[in-house]
Amino acid sequence: MPRKLKTYQTSLGFYDLAIAAPSMKAALEAWGAGSNLFHQGHAKETEDPDIVAATMAKPGVVLKRPAGSGGPFAEHADLPDLDDDGAKPKKSRRPEPKRRAAPKISLKDSRKAAAAFERKQKRRDAERRREEAAREKERAKREKLVAKAQAALDAAQREHDERSEDLEAERRDLDKRTEAEDARWEAEREKLREALRLAREQIGRD
Repeated sequence: MPRKLKTYQTSLGFYDLAIAAPSMKAALEAWGAGSNLFHQGHAKETEDPDIVAATMAKPGVVLKRPAGSGGPFAEHADLPDLDDDGAKPKKSRRPEPKRRAAPKISLKDSRKAAAAFERKQKRRDAERRREEAAREKERAKREKLVAKAQAALDAAQREHDERSEDLEAERRDLDKRTEAEDARWEAEREKLREALRLAREQIGRD
C-alpha cells in the first residue's frame, strides 16, 4: 500500500520549494539536495493549508515560488525581485495570507496522491537508471579508447626498443670493425713507411 504523503518545504537559491512526498529522504531526492537539509535546519514538514493543498494536488512534483515571497507555490515561478545590489530578494509587499484550517483530505484522495507520487518516483528512478546506463556506456567507450591508445603506445614503445637494440648492436659491430680497420691501417702504414725509408736510403747510396 502506498505510504501516506506529507508536505515538506525548503529554500534553495532564489526559490522556496515544496513537495508532497512519503518521507524526508524522498523529498531530498526530488529536490536534488546534496546534503540533509532537514538536519541542517533548512527544511521542514509544513501543515500550511495552502501549501498542503497545492502539493497534494500534484504529488511528487516540486513546486516553487520566489524565495521569501509568501506567495502560492506552482510548478513554474518567476525569479524574485532583487535589491539594487542584486544580492537579496525584496520582501514581498503582498499582505500575509490569512491562516486557514488545514484542508481535510479523504483517505481515498490521500491514497490516490500517494499512488501518483509512487508512479512519478518510479519514472524518476527509471530515468535515473537510463542516465546511469548512458554514463556507464560512455565511460566504457572512453575506457576502450584509452585502452586502444595505450596498446598502440606500448606497441610503438616495443618497436622503438627493438630498433634501438638493433642499432646498438650494429654500432658495437661497427666500432669493432672500425677498430680492426684502424689496426690494419696502422700496420700497413708502418710497412709502407719502412719501405719508403729504405727506398730513400737506396737513392742516397746511389
